[in-house]
Amino acid sequence: MSDIPNEIEEYVFKALDWIRGKHHIRKGLALLLIALLLGLAGKFAYDLYPRHYELTISGGGMLSKSHYLTKVLQAEAAQRNISLTIVPMAGSFEALNELNAGKLDLAFVQGGIDPMGYDNVTQVASMPPQLIQFLVKDDVKTIQDIRGKQVNLGEKNGGPSIVSNQMLRFSGLVPEVDYVETNFNDEELLGMKPEKLPQVIVQISYAPSAVVDFLVQKRGYQLLEMPFPASLAMRMGWVSDAKILAYMYRIAPPVPASDIHVIGVNLNLLANKEVDPRAISKLLEVLYKPKIASIVAIPISEDKILTPSGFPISNGTDMYIASKQPLITSQMIDQIKGLFGLIMTLASIALVVFKWFKGPTDDEEGDGEDGDKKKSDAPTVGDHMDNLSSSISKLT
Repeated sequence: MSDIPNEIEEYVFKALDWIRGKHHIRKGLALLLIALLLGLAGKFAYDLYPRHYELTISGGGMLSKSHYLTKVLQAEAAQRNISLTIVPMAGSFEALNELNAGKLDLAFVQGGIDPMGYDNVTQVASMPPQLIQFLVKDDVKTIQDIRGKQVNLGEKNGGPSIVSNQMLRFSGLVPEVDYVETNFNDEELLGMKPEKLPQVIVQISYAPSAVVDFLVQKRGYQLLEMPFPASLAMRMGWVSDAKILAYMYRIAPPVPASDIHVIGVNLNLLANKEVDPRAISKLLEVLYKPKIASIVAIPISEDKILTPSGFPISNGTDMYIASKQPLITSQMIDQIKGLFGLIMTLASIALVVFKWFKGPTDDEEGDGEDGDKKKSDAPTVGDHMDNLSSSISKLT
């Protein structure tokens, strides 16, 4: 029994000799092997063949920083055979409806929106949070001072409107009871006479924002600090505690005069579920290039790619993450070792069972006590079964 590996090798060579002597079997195996190799070569050639992808994408309104990010992404993606056609949209709900209908491929969409009813939309990546910036006239010093004022929240029932109303309700202010909601878009606000502007304007964007810049420097608005972001972040997974640094929008007089806490809302890159996963994977390679983050001045990190948005993860995102993993991991090596041990154990058990059924040879019967001693020293079927259990446990 001590020479079991050698005996297995002998049986393997006998089987190969038998196959080699059968012309038809040998020819069939050769043809099968050639077909497999050709198929494998064809797959590799297909994967290596350069493709050109054409996708539509929205970054929101034309004055938003997410739209600027989309333009930068468009320029960089063109170098990777990806043509992005930018489709400006008024708000996140419009973009979501277009994604769900298959009329739009990709869109940057604000977090905090219920994914129910958008079955054709998937999450590609999660971006750094945008900031909810409350711009107020001089007579508004605290959240409670908003009572009785006009508050502009952008598109009616749009993403900023829904999120901002939740923030104000959390502060004890009831929409259309404690304040009046207005719904001017950015272009209307910039073209409006100063005396017609609402007392409070809410902007959801990265800082610095071009619209906030104009309203602070040309219309005299101030930034209002939100006193409860940390506690709110514990209630709602799509918000985070964020900060606007002092002097962000003006130096003299400073706006804000010191660092202020505000609420951050996740920005998500979403896609229609039918978009080619390979196109999404290649686009993510562009998005996470250091050059993109440097140009738009936004800390874009792969570590946040899977931050939950409520939407299922795109197959393209899974493909991108898989491409970043090493080809052979230590876990894979351990599994290969375990598999090899399992195969050898099974082969040993098969040989033991085969010899047991075959019965003892004349030499084994004449060994007497010495033979019995050798048999007692030889591994039994139970020993081989223990080895089998050990090998299987290594695979799990």
